[in-house]
Amino acid sequence: MTAAQVRWEEQGHVGRIVLNRPERLNALGEAMLEELGAIVEAAGRRPREIRVVLVEGAGRAFCAGADLKERLALTDRETILRGVGRIKAVCGALARLPQPTIAAMGGLALGGGLELALSCDFRFAVRDALLGLTETSLGIIPGAGGTQRLARLIGPARAKELILTARKITAEQAYAWGIVNGIAEDGEELSERCALLTAELLAVAPLAVAKAKAAIDRGLNADLGTGMAIEAEAYAALIGTKDRLEALEAFRAKRPPRFTGE
Repeated sequence: MTAAQVRWEEQGHVGRIVLNRPERLNALGEAMLEELGAIVEAAGRRPREIRVVLVEGAGRAFCAGADLKERLALTDRETILRGVGRIKAVCGALARLPQPTIAAMGGLALGGGLELALSCDFRFAVRDALLGLTETSLGIIPGAGGTQRLARLIGPARAKELILTARKITAEQAYAWGIVNGIAEDGEELSERCALLTAELLAVAPLAVAKAKAAIDRGLNADLGTGMAIEAEAYAALIGTKDRLEALEAFRAKRPPRFTGE
């Protein structure tokens, strides 16, 4: 039996997705994408049990991007488009998860690997990580959302500078440009940084977190009036929840709230 190319681990309300092809720098091959897609889909169906999702890579890389050895075997247009479509679909599913997601980049995050990280809500990287959307050096462009998500995150001018030059940048520059939320010195500190944010996310109401995330994402490219309407709709949906009543009762009793996601 072959080892799983993606591992799923649970600890309390936290789910960990571990890209598990360290010998290939966690390159995204067809089998790996199939496993990853199924895991992401399953996590999305369990928002009460799984409240935070972490994505990380085994070994010295987060993800080096698409598996170029597999790409060599793709010769016709339709097969090539289906291949990049698989990565795009997985990135889209990850971005649509109701739970907050954290990418822990313990090394290289290139091409589709960085696109995977950009699909997460938060990104942390070790100091010696290298990041880049390097597809133009291969005669293509990012095809799994990189041109769109990066430009929305850091603005079009800087996104063009990185994508059009296929430049690899350090974690320090990625932090300065707002691509990553923080830098860790090593893998142990990276785990600690992610754990601190995870603890904060678990301390608040999960339904409220999901609605706030959805309101931000849906309103991001809308005009202000539409965005305000999206926010109002999300707020109204939370009024009748048990978690809202629990928060008020906890305030009255001067104790921490016990949220259940109901």
